[in-house]
Amino acid sequence: MKDTEPITEEQTFAEFRRKIKQAELLSAAMEKLLQSLGFSGRLCVVVQNGQILKSGYEEGYFTRRREARMIP
Repeated sequence: MKDTEPITEEQTFAEFRRKIKQAELLSAAMEKLLQSLGFSGRLCVVVQNGQILKSGYEEGYFTRRREARMIP
C-alpha cells in the first residue's frame, strides 16, 4: 500500500472503533472521524473517580444515505 492512497471508509471506521476501544472519545480527531463517517448516533462514556471505565456507541444510528439511493 502506498502512503498516497486515499483513506477508505473501512479504514476510517476501523480507526473509529480503535478510538472507542481506547476510550479516546473526547478529542478533535474523534469529531473529525465522526463527521467523515456521517455518524449521527450516540457515544457513551462512563467515568468514575476521574477514570473512564467504559466507552461505546450505538451502531443503529448511522445514516443510510447509500441504501436510500439504491431504492428505485
